[in-house]
Amino acid sequence: MAVLRAHAEDEHAEELAALAKADDRPRPPNWRLSPWAVVTYVLGGEAPDGTPITPKYLGSRRLVEVAVATLATDRALLLLGVPGTAKTWLSEHLAAAISGDSTQLVQGTSGTAEESIRYGWNYARLLSEGPSRNALVASPVFRAMASGGIARVEELTRIPSDVQDALITVLSEKTLPIPELDDEVQALTGFNVIATANDRDRGVNDLSAALKRRFNVVVLPLPDDVESEVEIVRLRVGQLGEALRLPAELEVVDEIRRVVTVFRELRDGVTADGRTKIKSPSGTLSTAEAISVMTSGIALAAHFGDGVVRAADIAAGLYGAVVKDPVADRLVWQEYLEAVVRERRPWTDLYRACREFL
Repeated sequence: MAVLRAHAEDEHAEELAALAKADDRPRPPNWRLSPWAVVTYVLGGEAPDGTPITPKYLGSRRLVEVAVATLATDRALLLLGVPGTAKTWLSEHLAAAISGDSTQLVQGTSGTAEESIRYGWNYARLLSEGPSRNALVASPVFRAMASGGIARVEELTRIPSDVQDALITVLSEKTLPIPELDDEVQALTGFNVIATANDRDRGVNDLSAALKRRFNVVVLPLPDDVESEVEIVRLRVGQLGEALRLPAELEVVDEIRRVVTVFRELRDGVTADGRTKIKSPSGTLSTAEAISVMTSGIALAAHFGDGVVRAADIAAGLYGAVVKDPVADRLVWQEYLEAVVRERRPWTDLYRACREFL
C-alpha cells in the first residue's frame, strides 16, 4: 500500500541519482552531492543528463547557498522564521540531498527528554546484561554522529533549556560522552545538525548564549510579493492534490490569488493598494495555511461539487484560518469583509460565501 507522504530521499530519488551521477564538483566528506548540486536540487533546474529537477523551495537563492555552505563547515544551522515559512520542509530536503537520509529527526516539544538528544536504555537488556552498547538506545543525533549524517531538531525553542544544552558538547566537541560505559561516540566527517525554531516562540525556552554560538542562523522570510506566494501555493496544492488523488480542477490560480491577497492584507494591516488600514488577527496567516485552505477547497469541490474550485469552497477554510480567537478575530474578519471584500465587485461571490459563516 502506498504511503501518504514519502520521505524526500524516496520521493525524489530519481532527481538525486541524476544529480549525483554527473556531479563532478568538490564534495565535502561523506556528502552525497556537492554544495552546488544540493542547491540545484532544492531550488530546481536541470541535471546534466536533462532530468528536470523540481523546485522544493521558492525563495532567495543566496539564503539557500548560505545554509548549504554552513553545513559544509563545523557550524550547525538554525533555520528561524514565523510559522509556515517552510523551515521543516527545507531542513528535510537539505538532509535528503546531503546525507540521503532525512529521518534522523528529534521533534521538539515541552516534554522532550534528554534521551531524545543523547541516548536512552533498553531496561530489559540493562537488567539482564548490565550496562552495555547492546542495552543502549541511540537517539537520532547519536545515529547521525555514528554515520556521518545530518540530524534534524525541530522546534528547538520548544525543548526545555536544560535539554537543549545537551547539544553543546555535541556541537562543540563533536563527541557524545557515555559515562555509564566510560565510552564516547565521536562524530564521523559529514555530521552536522539542522535545527528549526519559530521566532514567535521567543521567551518560551530561549537558547543559552553558549548554544547560540554554535549555530549559524538563517532567517526564512515570508514571500516578498503576491506572485511569488501564489506560485508557492500553486505548486504545493498541485502536488498535494495529486498525492491525495483529488479529482478536481487544479488550475485555480484566481482563487489562490484571492486567498493569498486576503492573507497578505490581514498580515500587513493594510490593503494591497495602501489606501485602507485594517486590523490584523492573532494568527500568522502563513503561506502554509494558504496551502491548507486551497487543499481543503479542492477536496470540497472534488467530493461535493463539480470539481471546479469556487468561492464557496474556500470560504470555510478562510474563516478557520483567520478566526483563531472566536471573539477578537471574528470581529477583525467581519470588519475586513465589510470594509474591503464587499467593496471589490469581482469579489462579490467571495463576500457572500464568507458571510454565511459569520
